[in-house]
Amino acid sequence: MQTRNKIMDDISQLMTNAMGVAHGAREEAETAMKSLIDRWLADRDFVTREEFDAVRAMAQKAREENEALKARLDALEAGQKG
Repeated sequence: MQTRNKIMDDISQLMTNAMGVAHGAREEAETAMKSLIDRWLADRDFVTREEFDAVRAMAQKAREENEALKARLDALEAGQKG
């Protein structure tokens, strides 16, 4: 009876160790995949959302300034013709 419990304890310990190894392997694979993706993204010269939003705001402001300048120019040209 004592021998059977020893065998069960050994099997239990073996399974616990196997789960620990599997968990460690999973974490290592996730870290490697994250590094690979980070490197791939860095090589593609992608911009962050904050950088994109800042450039978009600058473009919108420039567009509005251009429209205002066009309206002034049109008014000046209309004043010279009339």
